[in-house]
Amino acid sequence: MTFYWLITAVVLMQRGIELTIAKRNESWIKNRGGMEYGEEHYSWIVFLHAAFFAVLTVEVWLKGGAVAATWPLWLSAFVAVQLFRIWVLVSLGRFWNTKILVLPGEKLVKKGPYRWIKHPNYWIVASELVLLPLIFNAWMTAVLFTILNGILLLFVRIPKEEAALQLLVKSDD
Repeated sequence: MTFYWLITAVVLMQRGIELTIAKRNESWIKNRGGMEYGEEHYSWIVFLHAAFFAVLTVEVWLKGGAVAATWPLWLSAFVAVQLFRIWVLVSLGRFWNTKILVLPGEKLVKKGPYRWIKHPNYWIVASELVLLPLIFNAWMTAVLFTILNGILLLFVRIPKEEAALQLLVKSDD
């Protein structure tokens, strides 16, 4: 379980840093007239992520904290996804956030991975919800939260974000 706690501590520390950045960016956007959209579902996203770590911890504990025989593969993929996450964060700069925030009159970001992929951060989260549990053979957590995250994203979050992004006047084509 020591390896599990080490990995979890690193990921939770990363999330704490990201939430600090998101809060700072939220203030910057709102101070310039930006608006938040989709507030009604944001608490469900927070709950989903908190529940993920709780369920993962229980499943890993029930399985004795052992790592999968293929853990180096899953951990390497997870680290690669984190590098992709950093690229997304840097590409969006002050516009990166965990909430849906729109600053009317600004250009839609079309640099970094946004040149080729719509919503790359959601692909990252989906990957993490699979890869982190697979390091510890926590298949139930991987499947359950992939399904729950998919439902939340496909039917709620992405449509809200797409509608909010339509408010942007300019597009950087």
